[in-house]
Amino acid sequence: MPWGFESPLSHSPSPQAPRPGDGMTLDASHLKISLDEQDSWRRIMSVTIPASIVQEEERSAAKHLASRARLKGFRKGRVPTKVIENRFGGTLRQEALDKLIGSAYKQALASKELRPISEGELEDLQYKPEEDLIFRIAFDVEPVIEVERLSGFVVERPAVKIEEEQVDDVLTRIQEQNGVWQPLEEGKPVEKNLVSVTITRLDEKLESSDESREYDLVIGSGDAIPDIEASICTLQVGETGDFDISFPDDFPDESRRGESERVRIALTARRQMDLPPLDDDLAKQVGEFETLEELKSKVLEDMEAEAGQQADSTVRSRLMDMIIEANPFDVPTSMVRRYSDGIMGDTSQIPEERLTEFRDQIRPEAERAVKRILLIEEIAKAHSLQSTEDEIDDRVEEIAEANKTDAAKVYAELQKAGRIETLERELTEKAVFDFLFEQSEITEGSKI
Repeated sequence: MPWGFESPLSHSPSPQAPRPGDGMTLDASHLKISLDEQDSWRRIMSVTIPASIVQEEERSAAKHLASRARLKGFRKGRVPTKVIENRFGGTLRQEALDKLIGSAYKQALASKELRPISEGELEDLQYKPEEDLIFRIAFDVEPVIEVERLSGFVVERPAVKIEEEQVDDVLTRIQEQNGVWQPLEEGKPVEKNLVSVTITRLDEKLESSDESREYDLVIGSGDAIPDIEASICTLQVGETGDFDISFPDDFPDESRRGESERVRIALTARRQMDLPPLDDDLAKQVGEFETLEELKSKVLEDMEAEAGQQADSTVRSRLMDMIIEANPFDVPTSMVRRYSDGIMGDTSQIPEERLTEFRDQIRPEAERAVKRILLIEEIAKAHSLQSTEDEIDDRVEEIAEANKTDAAKVYAELQKAGRIETLERELTEKAVFDFLFEQSEITEGSKI
């Protein structure tokens, strides 16, 4: 079972180890400690606490309780220790064991110079009155990574080429974003029309089975299932019809896939987009451009920059996969699970069976991500590539300049949001990949 405290490297602050007792200090010299290395990252620690220390802790706990206990027939603080032991023996023993195990675990870790990355799991506890206390705790540590090869890889970088059609698509979206919906009274809806409808589910008697719902959707955009769109397109504004619809095999709610039901649809409005001309006036309207050609150039520049970043990301991903394959190592289950849970977010409402299924699905991705994190940390440490305060300050200055604001204000905002460490990691990661790129060959490949 998980022990009631977290490791120094867990995400929550570690509580202070409890004192073993008034006037008594427990240290590693009192303990018999043995360590079993299950994997490169799994440890099982066995600790023996002498019976004399356990008994002293029980007596200390009894004295402490006696000093504040109120029992009928005794004044406060005057209850004999023996009475306390007879009355609260089980509670005192549990309190003493809790304190001793917590303190002994901390001392044993320090003596072995271990820094767990997971909560300790109490696997075994052996104790009888007047005998030694023996317990075993299992926990994870960061794996020892032996990096033997970082150079000599050949990585293909996807070529970056933006086609004219891609630029035209962006310009069309700009037109649509600045268009105006004009109402249409005559005719039936067609593709790209914006329609307003009221949909009501019908029961077997063709009567309303629940409250009607109103929707706005664009025909052909995938906002509604195909049968709903097809039914809407048979109506004119002001008309109502009853239709049989079926839920497609790719419907998000798996339980409804393949189901059929009867619905009543009322078309209350139909609109068509009135697009502005693609000209210099539109360019001036959307930004600091004088001509349409200037807008096109900016669109192309932004698309090339984005494609370049995507290509760089692909190179980093491919190179890291090669390095991981060339330097295999196992990662702690606890780290993989913590990463997986971070991806899933709040899991409190997910059934345990479904949660296990989700974890299994994303486990390969989580394992790779954890290996990537650990490798970058190891390479940065081995080659002194960790980000410096000066580099962080320079980056903050760049952010401030780009946003036309004060660097001190940017730093304060980043610090308040807890993003300084994120910035440190980003700079360290960039330094690591710059170093790795120098050790390998990056070739230009085919278009993304």
